[in-house]
Amino acid sequence: MSIVEILFWFLSILALGGAAMVVASKSPVHSILYLILTFFAISGHYILLNAQFLAIVNVIVYAGAIMVLFLFVVMLMNLNADSEPQQKNKWLLYIGGIAGGSLLLVIVAALKQTAATTQLVQMNNGDAGLIKNLGMVLFTEYVFPFEISSVLFLSAMIGAVVISKKEA
Repeated sequence: MSIVEILFWFLSILALGGAAMVVASKSPVHSILYLILTFFAISGHYILLNAQFLAIVNVIVYAGAIMVLFLFVVMLMNLNADSEPQQKNKWLLYIGGIAGGSLLLVIVAALKQTAATTQLVQMNNGDAGLIKNLGMVLFTEYVFPFEISSVLFLSAMIGAVVISKKEA
């Protein structure tokens, strides 16, 4: 086994374990921390696939900004056991189990039909995920949609400031 394979299996087990703990954890704060761990493991997979830009964006945007925001929101909401409803509807659990099982069945059937499952992933070779190539494509082929999205983000920021401003 090479070091890349060992890292792949370690990161896979870490990501799957973290995702399972997000669902299984009773505390919302612990769930968010496990989700951050899962995002770091997925970023490790991106690095193994030679997609450094995606790994950096995943850490900065998801693990860094969004998850910290979720953590602050949950901590500020002050969720106590007193405020949670104590009754559990068994029908809802049954329906949720059926829906989850159906989703798993559809995903397995879709993956079985794809031709990509027989292809090997080229690791540590090529330059498909490098920032230089992404920047060249972004600023040559997709410069107009990129600029339109920046104008939309700017207008959303201005709208958020206007809405949040108190009237004097």
